[in-house]
Amino acid sequence: MTERKYIAIAVLTDKEEDVELVNGTLRHAGHAAHCHWVESSRRFDELLDKEEIELVILNEDRYPAKIHQVIKQKGVFYPEVPLLALRKVVDEDSILEAMNAGACDLVSIDNKKRLLMVVDRELRAYRVERALNSTLTSATVYRRQLNDYMANAASAIAFVQEGIIVEANKSWFDLFRAKDKSDVIGLPLMDNFSDENKAAIKGAVVATMKGKWKPGHKLSVRPAFGGEGTNLELDFRLTDSDAGPYVQVRIAPPRNAIEEPTKLAHEALKRDPTTLFLHRAQFLDRLKKRLKNKPKSGLQALAIIKPDDFSQVRANVGILDTEDVLGQFAEEIRKRMHPRDVAGRFEGTVIIALLERGNDRDAEAWGQQLVEHIKKHTFKVRKQPVKLTCSVGVIAVSGVYADLEEMISAAMEAQEHAREQGGNCAYLLESREESTRIRKYDKIWVKHIKAALMDNRFRLAQLPIAGLRSDADKMYDLLVRMIDQQGNAVLPSEFLPAAERNNLMKTIDRWMITASIEFCVAHKAQKVFVRLSHHSMQDESLVEWMQGEFERNGLDPAHLCIQFPEEEAAKYIKETRQTVAAFRKLGVEFALEHYGVEQNRMQILDMLKPNYIKIDGELMHSLSKDTDMQQAVRKVCEAAQQRQIETIAERVENANEMAVLFQLGVHYMQGHYVHEPEVVLEETLPEAPSTTLEAIGNP
Repeated sequence: MTERKYIAIAVLTDKEEDVELVNGTLRHAGHAAHCHWVESSRRFDELLDKEEIELVILNEDRYPAKIHQVIKQKGVFYPEVPLLALRKVVDEDSILEAMNAGACDLVSIDNKKRLLMVVDRELRAYRVERALNSTLTSATVYRRQLNDYMANAASAIAFVQEGIIVEANKSWFDLFRAKDKSDVIGLPLMDNFSDENKAAIKGAVVATMKGKWKPGHKLSVRPAFGGEGTNLELDFRLTDSDAGPYVQVRIAPPRNAIEEPTKLAHEALKRDPTTLFLHRAQFLDRLKKRLKNKPKSGLQALAIIKPDDFSQVRANVGILDTEDVLGQFAEEIRKRMHPRDVAGRFEGTVIIALLERGNDRDAEAWGQQLVEHIKKHTFKVRKQPVKLTCSVGVIAVSGVYADLEEMISAAMEAQEHAREQGGNCAYLLESREESTRIRKYDKIWVKHIKAALMDNRFRLAQLPIAGLRSDADKMYDLLVRMIDQQGNAVLPSEFLPAAERNNLMKTIDRWMITASIEFCVAHKAQKVFVRLSHHSMQDESLVEWMQGEFERNGLDPAHLCIQFPEEEAAKYIKETRQTVAAFRKLGVEFALEHYGVEQNRMQILDMLKPNYIKIDGELMHSLSKDTDMQQAVRKVCEAAQQRQIETIAERVENANEMAVLFQLGVHYMQGHYVHEPEVVLEETLPEAPSTTLEAIGNP
């Protein structure tokens, strides 16, 4: 753009002499000013439409509109142009008020010297920023960037090309303690951040360059110079320029909240000084409160974690240093806990944790991953290496247990089972054994389940699936909910275990299939994923019945994908192969869910030839920091790609996980970060599959 020889200024006032005052003041100082008199909002619109304004001067005492109204009006045309306010009387409070309303400054109309200084400052800043951005971006992108820059002047901003920082502002230099530009410009972006966050940052940059990083996604990372608790939020945006595309990385100023000393002291008193987990009494109090508030999806599980043979550790390091080892042990547990988990030191070396997971198998998987991590980890006491293993006992929280004492006793029993198996393992205590307590519990639930089936009180909950490599067009994971007689939704973790034990799963599975087919028709879904129990996967009459449902609804079977856990598929491999072959013949697709990476599992892919594999959601929490796990997931993705199998990541909960998944080559993701489960309206659901109690459970 050609530089003009004069300054175009809009002067908003109802008195023409104000225009002459501004014009004369600027011309007397050597500025070639062209001032436009604006006496009304209509006239302002006309001027903005015809003239390229560089500065707006508003006499608040002599113009009908307020600062925020003028800001809004000019924002349609030139949001980046600064607004300077004038008043007859000015003080510190009125300056603050004007700047809060959007003005760059407030000046007394009689103070000509300050008026000149402020005008010089704002014009210089405006023109410099305009010149800089015009070399980086097109006019359209520039206007959006500059507006954003002006609104977030304190943010640290860097421009990155091919992973290298090519430009940064002063806030960036200050944030990363750079002595001069050479400490930043020309160096890799990731050098500024902790090693554990580099995979997520790389993924975010690649995703942004490919147009897959959506506005609003932010990474939470630690800088290389930071300690514990120092976190930064990174925002990524794609910008274009003559030199090619850039990634703009923006960091909001860190919030160093200072808490009251009394509050910090009060919180510290609740925690064990060695493990930093809650004391026993505080944990039990927190546990009782949390158990009353059930999670929106999944279940709660109780885990007992205890080091194996801690007496040997005591013999190796001495009595005085055992607490140091226990503190380090607790820290490794804390790193692998999810944000909604809570833990306490129960007694001696025993740690107890309340977990929120998708199902009890997920809780067991968390325990096993912890066991394997502790085994590989080396603790240090006064530079002396210490090796340690642990045993984890897990139970699913359910109404089977009469009270909290029974729950904790059962978790202790599970941990004892793990220890008796030689330690260094996790054990899930399942309530499958026939007992008076379980029979009584099941009797109540069986009655509720049958009544809900007869009254058509089952509902679908849809969980959208989002694309990482390409768009996912109306793909959903479908879940089941039961509505009780009071109209409240009952999670599957509460009623499905009883249904499993009492031969009701086939009926529930068939309701799910019928409801899913009708959901596809009503919502024009391209693909829905429906999980089946092992009872249905071994049901020889299932596929023929499904064919009748597809024909009745006029739906192509390819819209349905049946999913089955990898562990269950391996356990019932013969029956699963037969059923999957029948699905394939019908045209129904198949997915292996909860697919793990702990060992070479490629054989099952060759045997079952699934269309999709769902990577175990329990891996997601530590994936963004665990480089070994990232490499394992990458190998799974490469093996799937070779077999033309698409990959879906389960239970993705934040942008860091999403960024890592993108650069590992995963195709799709689902979880609360994408969307929370949403119950489908009643009118889209099928009628109950049977109307008599005799028919229920005998499809």
